[in-house]
Amino acid sequence: MTTSRGTTKIHLLRHGEVDNPRGVLYGRLPGYHLSARGRAMAERVAEVVADRDIGLLVTSPLERAVETGEPIAAALQLQPTLDDDLIEAANVFEGLTFGVGDGSLRKPQHWKHLRNPFRPSWGEPYTELASRMRRAMERARALADGGEALLVSHQLPIWTVRSAIEGRRLWHDPRKRECSLASLTTFTYRDGAVVSVAYSEPAADLLPDSGQTFTAGA
Repeated sequence: MTTSRGTTKIHLLRHGEVDNPRGVLYGRLPGYHLSARGRAMAERVAEVVADRDIGLLVTSPLERAVETGEPIAAALQLQPTLDDDLIEAANVFEGLTFGVGDGSLRKPQHWKHLRNPFRPSWGEPYTELASRMRRAMERARALADGGEALLVSHQLPIWTVRSAIEGRRLWHDPRKRECSLASLTTFTYRDGAVVSVAYSEPAADLLPDSGQTFTAGA
């Protein structure tokens, strides 16, 4: 590990809302883009970080992450790069409307994938997910040494690496993740080690459950 002599901040940004009217678990599937609300969320984040000392912008290769990074790149006058280690977690249920009430759990062909929620058996192991996210963060930390970097990723990767860094167990209740759409989870490094973690929601008023009415183009 490269040791830094200064303070470096790594911001992990979850992408904005996706246009997904069928409510499928899209995972790594191509063709899922930001909704109008999601684009507004990305614009909001761009406004909030425009005056930060961010010299590096890296995104997951998936469309929703790349699109979330576009207004931020324009605001910061940066050329974003892609990092496969920031991609969404692999999941065997991609393309399905998977949930307790939709019948998926009643289908025998799915049962084998539900046998171990602690690994989990339906997708990428949490330990591997945390490891690759740490690699992406460490690369960004080295490049942004003494400044700030913003990495656009996805909810489960962000929450998993945060849990690993903060010393929590990696298996968890998905409903209790602190990682809303377009949220920022910020890791402050000093001398190469994380010394604090902060969380913020720049687009909280644009969230679907915020109670605010969203009008595209407003």
